[in-house]
Amino acid sequence: MKKVIAIAAIFAIFITLASGCGSSSKKTPVIGISQYGEHASLDNCREGFLQGLKDAGLVENKDFVIDYQNAGFDDSIATQIAQTFSANNVALMVGIATPSATACFAAAEDKDIPVVFSAITDPVKAKLDTGNITGTSDKLPIDAQLELIRKLQPDAKTIGILYTTSEPNSVSAIAEYEEKAPLYGFTIEALGVTQQSEVTLATDTLISKGVDCFSNLTDNNVVGVLASVLEKTTEAGIPIYGSEVEQVKIGCVASAGIDYVALGIQTGKMAAKIIKGEATAEEIPYETITEFNYYVNSAALAEMGLTLPSDIADKAIESGK
Repeated sequence: MKKVIAIAAIFAIFITLASGCGSSSKKTPVIGISQYGEHASLDNCREGFLQGLKDAGLVENKDFVIDYQNAGFDDSIATQIAQTFSANNVALMVGIATPSATACFAAAEDKDIPVVFSAITDPVKAKLDTGNITGTSDKLPIDAQLELIRKLQPDAKTIGILYTTSEPNSVSAIAEYEEKAPLYGFTIEALGVTQQSEVTLATDTLISKGVDCFSNLTDNNVVGVLASVLEKTTEAGIPIYGSEVEQVKIGCVASAGIDYVALGIQTGKMAAKIIKGEATAEEIPYETITEFNYYVNSAALAEMGLTLPSDIADKAIESGK
């Protein structure tokens, strides 16, 4: 009888040890991606991010799993997404665009979950430059854009810009435009909105003010309804200069802009270092992508009666459909 009890006890200990080993097995890290809204440049950023993880040697569903959420350009939803990521103890939060990045950083702080951001024009202004956070900045090449507009419209005087007053990226870009525009003989007519529903009405206002052209930012509220803005400006015969290739594809005449897929790839490579344990987010300085290309839409240029000078034409990338 004692022998049976002893065997049973040994078996119980074996089961306990086995279950303990199973419970301590390493779980696949979850990367929570919060994208502020759905438009082509942010989509490109996300796809580039996944490619960057792959380029760094990580395999999805083996080395990491993705929990992708879209806030639909709603700040409150962006906050909810970030709080859910925190509650689920994800291994890493990724914020694509400023509202999602700031929400993730706020939700991650108490648990010290690392955060990686992308598509942030001014990380310092957005207060995303210190702490357990890193990422990539899509700061606009504003000098190149102003030079491009001057070459295409030598007689232009006023540039209209729509922007969201609560978006630090846009506020920062407007300040730089206003500082640099006089160097190229321009004045800036900037008009702020508080939400996406105000953008098309604000477009009418700028048109009525007689601006010679629009220069678009990477402002998410504006980009989200850019097709509607283009309908109005095209009818008025006013060209819009985009801030990146996707805006040129849908009808902006030209852009001095960065490649958002490349931006995402670089962000993914930074995130891979964190997932691999090679560095903490705090140890990796954020990076600003400085290389840009000239993108043009020949059909849109022709419709507006604009001609590319040879020095731009020689290096421009045709992006019209």
